[in-house]
Amino acid sequence: MSTNLERCSWALERAGEAVEALARASHLSDGSAPSRIRAHLDSNSVAIGSLIEREADRLGLEVEPVEVLYGEMDEFLARAAPALVLVTTEDTTRLLLLVRSTKRKLLVLDPELAVRSLSPAIVRSSLCFALESSVSAEIERILVDAGVPRRQLQRSRESVLRERLCRERIGGCYLLRLPLSADSSRQVRHARLPSRLVALVTLHGVEYALWMLSWWMVGKGALEGNLDRGWLLAWGLLVLTLIPLRLQLTAAAGRIAIDAGSLLKGRLFLGALRLDPEAIRREGVGRLLSRVIESEAVESLAISGGLLALLSLVEIALALLLFVLACSSWFLGLMLIVWVGVTLAAARKLLALRRNWTETRLHLTHELVEKMVGHRTRLAQENPNRWHEGEDRSLEHYHFDSERMDRWARLVASIPRAWLVVGIFGLALRFVPGSVSPALLAVTLGGILVSYRALRTLVLGLSDLLGAHIGWKQVVTLFAAAGSPVRRGSYGATSSKVDDPIDPEPVISAQDLWFRYRDRGEPVLRGLSLRIARGDRLLLEGPSGSGKSTLCSLLTGLRSPESGLLLQKGLDLSTAGDAAWRRCVAAAPQFHENHILSSTLAFNLLMGRAWPPSEEDLVHAESICAELGLEPLLKRMPSGLQQMVGETGWQLSHGERSRIYIARALLQNAELVLLDESFAALDPKTLRKVVDCVNRRARTLLVIAHP
Repeated sequence: MSTNLERCSWALERAGEAVEALARASHLSDGSAPSRIRAHLDSNSVAIGSLIEREADRLGLEVEPVEVLYGEMDEFLARAAPALVLVTTEDTTRLLLLVRSTKRKLLVLDPELAVRSLSPAIVRSSLCFALESSVSAEIERILVDAGVPRRQLQRSRESVLRERLCRERIGGCYLLRLPLSADSSRQVRHARLPSRLVALVTLHGVEYALWMLSWWMVGKGALEGNLDRGWLLAWGLLVLTLIPLRLQLTAAAGRIAIDAGSLLKGRLFLGALRLDPEAIRREGVGRLLSRVIESEAVESLAISGGLLALLSLVEIALALLLFVLACSSWFLGLMLIVWVGVTLAAARKLLALRRNWTETRLHLTHELVEKMVGHRTRLAQENPNRWHEGEDRSLEHYHFDSERMDRWARLVASIPRAWLVVGIFGLALRFVPGSVSPALLAVTLGGILVSYRALRTLVLGLSDLLGAHIGWKQVVTLFAAAGSPVRRGSYGATSSKVDDPIDPEPVISAQDLWFRYRDRGEPVLRGLSLRIARGDRLLLEGPSGSGKSTLCSLLTGLRSPESGLLLQKGLDLSTAGDAAWRRCVAAAPQFHENHILSSTLAFNLLMGRAWPPSEEDLVHAESICAELGLEPLLKRMPSGLQQMVGETGWQLSHGERSRIYIARALLQNAELVLLDESFAALDPKTLRKVVDCVNRRARTLLVIAHP
């Protein structure tokens, strides 16, 4: 087993080359820029993950290090590919490259770039060997003492191990993926959505053909009076064949919908994280909630409506061919084309009405949310007689738009029924002369019924697509923001420059910085220069509106100066990259710019450090909380660090929130900590304790305060 693994795995020194080879084999990258990264690494070195991440970043890919629960290892291996896995072979650690994985076999890429097959049990055994070895002897002794028969010993051992170690985590797994910010067409191709759609359409065409054949057999047998047992048996077999086809069709459509929905949801989520903070601030809570609601509509309606419309058009095209070629009924073919055109024209009119209705609805949503958020302020300061001003007018306008849209929607829904009347009329024109065979009449009737079903499906699909089109106008900003460029920095130099403890360069240096907001004529900062060296303790004072918080946003990389030079350890933002810059500078913004998320206290503290956290991270977080005077709060909380906090959880005071913001910044272990008016809500005794903690914990400190 070890020999086979060693032959299929890569030496750690070739980790950079392995990432490139896996990306090329998985069609994630063309590998046009060969890797020259070679390093001497050991199995305990954290540099393995750093090297893999850096090489993936060079290729424009994303690496996700994961820790897998022992009890979920089999499921993980079945869906992990493409991935890099650290395996142990004869006391040495090597990299195994998973190209494709299923429950029965793993396809791996060996150092000769050949794809080989491995049993998942072999890889699982290697990954879990160290963990299992720690308890194997004890379990063996217990089973022997219990008198378990030899033939059941192995199965019993596996059951006990699964029960004993099910919550233990196993690391050393790195998933290789396209980043969510990659070109959307590239993501669609990598998910093989076009080829799967072609397969779906083909499968639907086969189902349609078999359905028409069953109608031909019924017509030929029943209407000609020779429906014998063999004929019925053949018809029954055709109908039975349709059942697995329909099940396969439904399953294929479901898988396409899930994968397409995952791509869309992931990109919208990334876009939300990359939105310009100023744009978010201008929109307000109500409009942001409207975007969330419409993003859900786009995901569900676009995918379901698109599939329905696509399959209905396939059925309509096949029905048209059936009418013209098989039934020689040009009248029905022409009328079907006319009815499809009428449906599309009516849908276009419905689109305009639905757009007006949606704008009115979202306006009402925005007003309602704003009033709910500010309810306590209105209750205390606004005259109750003015609370409902303008509501009746808005609701009347909404009611009028709803009635107009509903009337037109009912008209569109009646179009398929009208086609059924026209189709039966066309069938009667052919049936009355009596020149058509019964089998052909049956096929024509089947075509009319199937095209009726197709028109109904088309109407439903178009209704969903109209909703998705309108919703898209609300979320297109999120979709576009996901593709905004990220400053990655120069590979190789940035991480060492940022983390080098003996680097003589100042942590931050600025020369002649100018900055102005786009909606203001006068600059906020004029020719500012400063130098922050390692270990400095600086206090920045100034009146409100003097630009203190603006400077803080420049130093943290959230904004870029209009002119001037801003360097972090000798590197500008484009050279260091966003990630490296923010690893070096951590900030606790002003109270109104900070937030306690509705999650556990541990997440709110460690969201900028690591998640999921290690035991060491949790201990470190609890220690800092104690130093900041939050220990009584933790003792009051029933679940301690795992207590839910935020608007829907444990309510925190102003001072407690401020100290959590400070702890969040300190826990990021950054070179420079910026505290923007973070001490304003603290009493003198607590302030002294917090200042002492910050002085001990922060390597370099800049505090912004009022005079």
